[in-house]
Amino acid sequence: MNKEKRRYTFKDGKELILGDKMVVMGILNVTPDSFSDGGHWDTAGTAADHTKGMCCDGAGIIDMGAESTRPGSTPLTAEQEWERLQTFLPVVLKESTVPVSVDTYHYENADRVMSVGAHVMNDIWGLQGDDGSMARVAAEHACPVIVMHNDKNPHYHQVIEDMKRFFDTSITIADKAGIRRENIILDPGIGFAKTR
Repeated sequence: MNKEKRRYTFKDGKELILGDKMVVMGILNVTPDSFSDGGHWDTAGTAADHTKGMCCDGAGIIDMGAESTRPGSTPLTAEQEWERLQTFLPVVLKESTVPVSVDTYHYENADRVMSVGAHVMNDIWGLQGDDGSMARVAAEHACPVIVMHNDKNPHYHQVIEDMKRFFDTSITIADKAGIRRENIILDPGIGFAKTR
């Protein structure tokens, strides 16, 4: 099997290598209401400790989320999310020995976090949640972007084929915005709009 190896080297010297071996993403929810660990890491001190712990445990990337996306959660405005992000992101960037991705679907915040030192964008709507602004921001920052499959109204006929069509659309959007193909990381979104 021919595996494509990708190496991302960032300005601060951190690296992310994909295709060489499995990479574990450490999840840091700085929210009070996430479905998996809401409220556990919602102070700067606990977020710093958890970041350091995940790096020590072998995480190859830390993914920080400031808004819960669990079913029934209350959406935040971009400004509400940014208030939370600007409290935690500097601490996480300082403590993490590996690249940091930020999970946001607000293009304004994607632009802000990339401008202050985040390494990877993570969009749970696969670049399809707005008018193309997320894709434009990813192209402007020339950064890796995690493009996740999701569906607000899931009615799958063949889930794999439906996911392929979704990703075809996402890649078309990415191409139109000028995102380099090697910067696109596809995520099947296990647990999002899918049952076992």
